[in-house]
Amino acid sequence: MAINPSIITRDLDKISEPTGNIYESIHIIGQRAKQISSSMKEELNNKLSEFASTVDNLEEVFENKEQIEISKFYERMPKPSTLAMEEFLEGKLYFRYPDETVEE
Repeated sequence: MAINPSIITRDLDKISEPTGNIYESIHIIGQRAKQISSSMKEELNNKLSEFASTVDNLEEVFENKEQIEISKFYERMPKPSTLAMEEFLEGKLYFRYPDETVEE
């Protein structure tokens, strides 16, 4: 049985270092993953909407190779949670606590 190469062991200390709390870090990563996921889904839906058919007749529904290639491309992309984790560990995410005030 092959092991999925996208599965990586993470150092919990590195994840919790920016916030001081592993749960806060995971929450921030999860929120960013939601943002990435929704933008990817919107982008995919926009591309696939070009192929939308107004006909409900099964005889006129056919296999569109371009549509399949677009879908396969998005399936091969890294998962939003993986992208969010990398952004977080590289220090590319900006986060703040809602009760903090920004001083100018």
